[in-house]
Amino acid sequence: MKALNLYGARDIRFEDTKNPVIENDNEIIVKVKVAGICGSDGHRYAQLGPYIEGMTWGHEFSGVVEEIGNNVKNVKVGDRVAVCPALYCGECESCKKREFARCEKLKVIGAKDPGAFAEYVKVPSENALLIPDEVSFEAASMVEPSCVSLHGLYKTGLEPGDDVAVIGCGTIGLLAIQWAKVFGAKRIIALDIDDKKLELAKQLGATDIINSMGVEPCEELEKITNGRRADVVVESAGSPITSAQAFSLAKKGGKVVFLGIPYGDVMVKRFYFEKIVRNELQVFGSWNAISSPFPGKEWTTTIEFMRQGKIKTEPLVTHKLPLSEGSNMFEKVAERKEYIGKVLFYPEEN
Repeated sequence: MKALNLYGARDIRFEDTKNPVIENDNEIIVKVKVAGICGSDGHRYAQLGPYIEGMTWGHEFSGVVEEIGNNVKNVKVGDRVAVCPALYCGECESCKKREFARCEKLKVIGAKDPGAFAEYVKVPSENALLIPDEVSFEAASMVEPSCVSLHGLYKTGLEPGDDVAVIGCGTIGLLAIQWAKVFGAKRIIALDIDDKKLELAKQLGATDIINSMGVEPCEELEKITNGRRADVVVESAGSPITSAQAFSLAKKGGKVVFLGIPYGDVMVKRFYFEKIVRNELQVFGSWNAISSPFPGKEWTTTIEFMRQGKIKTEPLVTHKLPLSEGSNMFEKVAERKEYIGKVLFYPEEN
């Protein structure tokens, strides 16, 4: 089969790769219909390189069940599925407590196990979830990032009538905005430094927008809210600057949840850090997109709200390409010379 394999930073190759083979009675092979680039993929391509040289990459995808192991009962050949890419060990203390996102050996396919930038991929059968006819393969490929946003919001106990500030209007942030609307947030303030992203945020449910370039975000937010800061702050930009600024946007006793991953040291000025103490903030880290029973209510909830049309993914997509164009596309992502939203690959079109 053809696949995109990562050999080093700025070195990804579209090449012939061995087809996956079922080795366990609980495994399935999925024919990949659509696979998307994750924000973390962009950083790994541009800066970090692979965990294992030549690894088949990618973890956000949907497809059709091609083959099943002898013990598989939850899906059958021909089923349309969204797939959770997380692999837990099942043996550590966290796994025994069914806290799978905290697994000591948690992996995601595409890191140390072959991923979904390929014509076929192998996963445990429990990782596959049936998708209804109303959910397209494109939408289903974005169930995983939706679950990342939802996993974080669940931690905050967001309630109807709350004010929510979302920092960073990439895929995760735009999905968080939609989930905040579903949860019944009264005001949803989107912050970014890109006006195109902010306009999209408004289309998807943000009540107010702030371009935070060159301004103090908390002061701009207070102008909008008449001095009131947010009940819940979602940090989804993953930049060192916004990771510090997030603390200043929350009200006294407010909640801050971190979804973004900074690829640099976060140096927090006293002005921002003292907000944690003086305002008695609740600060949450949120990792991955899974809970119990595996893969978790994040997945079933996302699929249902996509079916209802309340979580929209098509507006986030800017590029749809055959997998063979992956090398060029990743270089464009790394160069950052143009606006690039969600990129979707179609392995069958090569």
